[in-house]
Formats: sequence, structure tokens, C-alpha cells
Amino acid sequence: DGSYFVSGKFRASGSVSVPDGHYMQWGHMTLESYVEPEPASMYIDEDGILWDGEDVSEIGTEVDDDGDCLATMNDNNGNGIPCDVIWILDADGDEIIEIRADYNVNEDPEESKYLGESSHRTFIIGTGKMAFVMMLGIFIPLFLALGLVRDETENGTLHYLLSKPIHRAEFILYRLLGYLLLAGTYILVLVLLMALVTSLIGPGDSLIRLSDFPVWLGIGLATVLVLAAYGALYNTLGLIAPKYGVYFCIILGIWEFIMGMFTMTMPSASVPMLSISHWALQLIDAIVLIAWPDTLQYTQIASAFGIDSGLPFFWQPPVHTLGTQSPVAALLVSITVLLLITVAMMGIGQASFKNREIM
Repeated sequence: DGSYFVSGKFRASGSVSVPDGHYMQWGHMTLESYVEPEPASMYIDEDGILWDGEDVSEIGTEVDDDGDCLATMNDNNGNGIPCDVIWILDADGDEIIEIRADYNVNEDPEESKYLGESSHRTFIIGTGKMAFVMMLGIFIPLFLALGLVRDETENGTLHYLLSKPIHRAEFILYRLLGYLLLAGTYILVLVLLMALVTSLIGPGDSLIRLSDFPVWLGIGLATVLVLAAYGALYNTLGLIAPKYGVYFCIILGIWEFIMGMFTMTMPSASVPMLSISHWALQLIDAIVLIAWPDTLQYTQIASAFGIDSGLPFFWQPPVHTLGTQSPVAALLVSITVLLLITVAMMGIGQASFKNREIM
């Protein structure tokens, strides 16, 4: 009716004008309506994966069961069937080697069935590669192996040591073995401790996850082989260039770290193969596939369905299988290369030390 109250109740029909310097807001609402919320199942875990993580023989035809793919009829995998998933198995039919999913199919699998195990494996593999191989494996030899013989020369004790009935080549060998015994024992204790912790806190029905121990022991093996290779290399550099060997070793350590990062992202690239870290990381990849054969499935699921997981970054199938696709072959190749590098560096160091005049 054109009247209003600045402070108080307002009751009228029609339009209302508010004076300058004042405002009007709604007060008591006489009409309420309740809107039923959509169930969370429409948006959370609405498209579970048929694979249960164990028996691939039960895999059937995956279809979009929440309708978001059927709305656009996607056929990204190009098999002529919209909104489905192609599971590609190996020759034996017991391992998934590739997953090709149409867009929006199985885009939100149940996290409790996947991410728990995936995150656990990511932690173990990532810790093994980054902390053990690329940190301890590179820098422990820098502090312990670089001066195995050089420090004895600088301290003037080398004359006394070589006065005993021992060949110079044997002297270097014994020094390296002593260093490796000390550093290897430390790594072994640390690996067993980590294995015990992760086996107790990891997902699973049993009290202790025994499957973690082979992986950690493999990480320990890779780290010890890296310690041997870097130890022989750093010791040789210390003998060849006593004054500047430490600088060469630091530069080499940075190179090895960078090549290790390249190996995790591009394992088949040629340049990282010139590094020690490449072969150690490939050794871990092979051991993981031997101990956890379904790791490939977990990485394929993460990539195919867009699941946030660090596993595809830290682990990829080993590439040096000699055409067999066997992780055992990759394991043997990696061990052989690391041992050959160690022996070669030790031989160069022994030759350099043999012809050197002791001042």
C-alpha cells in the first residue's frame, strides 16, 4: 500500500522504495520448503573396479554404471563399444599389462580397495630409491671411501702400512672391504628396521606383512652394491687426483642424482644408463615386480582411471630384460653391471696406486 517501516515490521504488496542511508532485509519467512539432497553415492565411489587386486580371471566387461559416460557415448579406446574398458593380459593370462578405458568409465573407484595398498608401496619404493640409493648410496662413499688411501698418504702412515708383506693391490682391496663391511652393516640394520615398521603399519589382515621384507632386502642389496661401486670410484678419483678428487666426486654425485631422477621418469632413456644410480634403481624395480607381481596392475589402474597416486612416478617396469620381459633377467643384468663397474674402478685404482711413488 506504499507504506513502510524502517525499524519494525513491513507488510504490504507491490514495490518498495528505501530512503537513502537506509537498507531493508528479509525478516521472518512464512514459507519453507525442504529439498532432499542427492545421495553421496552419486558422486563418491560410484564406479567401482571389478578387479579385486588378486584374481584377474574374474575380470569381465567393464561398463559405465553411473551414466556420465553414457551421456556422451565416449569410445576413446577405439574398439567400437562406447563406455567400456579393455583389459590387456600377458601371454599367460594372469597379469594385467595395460588398461584402456573410455573417458569417465571407472573414474572414481573405491579408494579403500586401492589407495591403501598403492600408498604403502609408493612409500617403500620411494624411500628405497630416494633415501637409500640416491642419498645414502651416493654420499656415504663421499665421506668414507674418498680418503681410504689418500688420507694415509697425507698422514704419513702409508709407509708403515706398506712395510708389511702385503701387495699394494691387496691393500686397496682390504681397505675397500673394510669400508664396505662398515657401511653395509649400517644399511642392513636400517633396512631391517624399516621392514619391521612398514610390515606392522601396512594395510592387510595379518599382523605382519611378510611381503614387505623381500622388497626391503632388495633395497638393501641395491644400496650395498651402490656403496661398493661408488666406493671404488671415489677411492680411485682420490688416488688419481689427490688435491681435486673431492670436487670431482661432488660433481659426480650431483650427476648421479640427476640421472637417478631421469631414470624414474624415463627408464628407457640412453643417457642415464651411463650412471651407477640407473642400474641400482632398475634393480629395485625388478625386485618389486618379483615380490609384488601385481604392482604393474596398480600403476595401470592409476594411469587409466586418473587416480592420484605416486606409484607410477616411483616405479615402472624394468627395461633391461634382454627381450624376455622377465624381472629376474633385469635383476641379474643390473647386478652384473654394478659388479663390473666396481671391479673396473678397483682395477684402475690399483693400477694407479701400483705405479705411484710413496713420498
